[in-house]
Amino acid sequence: MSLAATPALYAQSATLETAGQVGHRVGDFALLDHDGYFHHMSWYDNRTAIVFLVQTNEAAQLDALQSEYAALAAQRENFQFFMINPLGQNRQSVSQAVAGSDIPVLIDDAQIVSESMGLNIVGEALVYDPRSFRIVFRGPVSALGEALDDLAAQRPVSRAQVAMSGEAIEYAARAQNMAEPVSYTRDVVPILAENCAACHRESGIAPFALNNHSMAQGWSPMIREVLMTKRMPPGQIDPHVGDFVNSYTLSPEDQQTLVHWIEQGSTFDGPSDPLAELTWPETEWAFGEPDLIVNVPPQTIPATGVLDYINVVVPFDGLTEDRWVRASQYIAGDRTVLHHTLNSILPPEAGDRARFLGGGSPDDPSITAYIPGAAPYHEPENTGGLLRAGSRLALQLHYTTNGRETVDESRIGIWFYPEGYVPEKRMSGQCACIFPNDWTSIPPFDPDFEQTKSVTVPRDAYLHAFLPHMHFRGKRMRFEAHYPDGTSEELINIANYNYNWQLRYQLREPKLVPAGTVITAIGAFDNSEQNKANPDPSRLVPWGQQSWDEMFFGSVSWQFVEPA
Repeated sequence: MSLAATPALYAQSATLETAGQVGHRVGDFALLDHDGYFHHMSWYDNRTAIVFLVQTNEAAQLDALQSEYAALAAQRENFQFFMINPLGQNRQSVSQAVAGSDIPVLIDDAQIVSESMGLNIVGEALVYDPRSFRIVFRGPVSALGEALDDLAAQRPVSRAQVAMSGEAIEYAARAQNMAEPVSYTRDVVPILAENCAACHRESGIAPFALNNHSMAQGWSPMIREVLMTKRMPPGQIDPHVGDFVNSYTLSPEDQQTLVHWIEQGSTFDGPSDPLAELTWPETEWAFGEPDLIVNVPPQTIPATGVLDYINVVVPFDGLTEDRWVRASQYIAGDRTVLHHTLNSILPPEAGDRARFLGGGSPDDPSITAYIPGAAPYHEPENTGGLLRAGSRLALQLHYTTNGRETVDESRIGIWFYPEGYVPEKRMSGQCACIFPNDWTSIPPFDPDFEQTKSVTVPRDAYLHAFLPHMHFRGKRMRFEAHYPDGTSEELINIANYNYNWQLRYQLREPKLVPAGTVITAIGAFDNSEQNKANPDPSRLVPWGQQSWDEMFFGSVSWQFVEPA
């Protein structure tokens, strides 16, 4: 069967009635709960099964059902219990509706999971197998205990589908999209062009190109899967906290459009294909040809083995006078082996000792480092740092081998303000970092080990961006602001931290905070066997530079209201 033919299979499950049948393969999925925590169903594959109760805020009969459901949850330790809100109702109202319950409520903002599960009655209970991704029971809570007994005893469920009545759930967006075919050219292409094609193109960083309808149709099953599991777009954060230029989230409406188009067979409605007509800049540099290019010394990387960090000092060849820096970009020579870099400006009078995590002059320029998924860096308007002639760039390079010997020849492009122009503002910031002296080793097999670190904003400032850094066991990180008046606020929630996408999240509008504001980073590590990236869950994990050890960096960028 060709890839182009497989999307049509989804059209067979386009009705909620078909999706609701026991034995129906829902697929893997992930949702955030009413407290903003991320839950991926395949992570729970060490449980006998996952149990759901369909919840909405207005259903009066749910009070009694929740008590009965909670009693079952208390008795069934090897089952994972959730409630699920298929209407995507707001978190505050859901929290109020389930006050007093400690069972997480998964909120399905886009409704694509609920549609796939066939959720159509409030108060219905379902049991889902996190290994086969199939529904194995559905019916009233009163019949749930019997089904769980069968599963606990490893017996087939004797009454797998029990009829019930209740308040019906409506899916308005689905009804509208299914009333007539979703248009590929009008509806789908703009979503793919805006969110996918920049990476999924010829010579892009993604593993395949989405550069025409045939490719989009052929990869439709994968598109559906990564939307359901929130694996793509990459690095996406909690869309309910803050407003970021690069949140990498798709709106619920866009998710619905893509999934409903796939369910309809990923059809084409020509006559032309606007996805195939997209063009990209010929230069690889984000802001045009750089004013200065720094060539990082070539590094030969062996096929296998563990490499120590490599430290090099590079001159700014061609810089004959002091210049104010407005932008920079790091282009990796071989991104399959270059994991990340740190850098530090060494002024003309300095020796070779670098400070890679801050502590330099506020007038120093920002030269972007390389991190997975990093974007080119451009200073805010009228902001920059002075790169003095005779300065050098100290680099710390972290490589990981990939099975073949290669040479990394990276380049850094730097753009200056016009000669004679002096930007008035400077960027600053601090890292809520935990170092070896105050590190607490992560216990073996701990699935959710939290650590916290705080920094204080010394003067009135505008917050601009946040960057988390952990290693393979990194699970999530939140940043909170605690204000001098005693109030607090959540600033960003990286609900599903991914070591492969360590992004700098830029606020759409800088946020003013008063002097004395304490910024706290709260991070968690998953050192369990359920973490498929975990090198060794049996270790007591120390702080360390290599990826099998751990780090905790919660970097915050800000700009002081008044210069020093």
